[in-house]
Amino acid sequence: MIVLGIETSCDETAAAVIEDGRTIHANVIASQAEIHSTFGGVVPEVASRQHLLTINAVVRKALEDAGAELRDLDTVAVTYGPGLAGSLLVGVNTAKALAYASGLPFIGVNHLEGHIYAAWLEEVDIDSEPGFPLLCLIVSGGHTDLVLMRGHGDFELVGRTRDDAAGEAFDKGARVLGLGYPGGPPIQKAAEESGGGEDPFPRPRVEGGFDFSFSGLKTALLERARSRRMYPAPDDGLDRAMVSAMADAYQEAIVDSLVTVTVRAVKATGVNGLVLCGGVAANAALRAEMQDRCRVPVIVPRPLLCTDNGAMIGAAAHYRLRDGHSSEWDLDILPGLGIGNR
Repeated sequence: MIVLGIETSCDETAAAVIEDGRTIHANVIASQAEIHSTFGGVVPEVASRQHLLTINAVVRKALEDAGAELRDLDTVAVTYGPGLAGSLLVGVNTAKALAYASGLPFIGVNHLEGHIYAAWLEEVDIDSEPGFPLLCLIVSGGHTDLVLMRGHGDFELVGRTRDDAAGEAFDKGARVLGLGYPGGPPIQKAAEESGGGEDPFPRPRVEGGFDFSFSGLKTALLERARSRRMYPAPDDGLDRAMVSAMADAYQEAIVDSLVTVTVRAVKATGVNGLVLCGGVAANAALRAEMQDRCRVPVIVPRPLLCTDNGAMIGAAAHYRLRDGHSSEWDLDILPGLGIGNR
């Protein structure tokens, strides 16, 4: 079963060719990060226009890399939500046109489910080892969700952020520290250069359940930076050692918050394993801390598959098509789509 997966929910234009939900024959990603770095964040109108400029070339390259043509496919799959409305429209309309012109079924995929299914693109056979049920922590720029997965397509939301997502906390923190956009990689790099010595940041806590909160942590960083005249950046430049120490303490607080709540949820739900996914799952400190503290096997996609990509959409679509599901031609985008509604 061969799937063309298309992903345009935010600022990556991506397409991949996937076989049987496991094997990647091609995975092409055109990033807009450099474009949006000028603005310190994603500009929706700019993102959608860039998707229009690149989507045809990205799909063509994916098919060429896979040595495939449209007639070789079994379905065309695409993210229909959540995400930026203009960006989603480009991907959905492209996928519909390709599927309709080729006489193929069309499948809309939940972007959040796609992040989870990135784990199935690794070598491990998750269905058998560790097997269901699984707890999934989805951490990205727009989402921080804990999802109980009892089987393919069976999701229950058990925890989420009450305010800002962990990825947004990284982005805003990097802006305060003058480290650029997107925020995760430069904060990790700065933290790795730190010699320590910075006072810990307060750990966000939400009483009861398994929810997260990061808005207070962002405020704590901003106030500390202001008190030291680091923000806005001084005319004579920032003290790199101080920036690195603050980045280290800030990253540690985010990671500790994510891991503490997740480990508690693992114990309460009695799952067999944990899937750590989403763009923030590429963070080395989070991966290491979760592996160290979690009592069940932790499955983490390699960093390239943590960020937005078409392969994860193709993997998720495989299981929907296998179970006899496809989408109607009038499927519309759902920018606010959730997962496993609570």
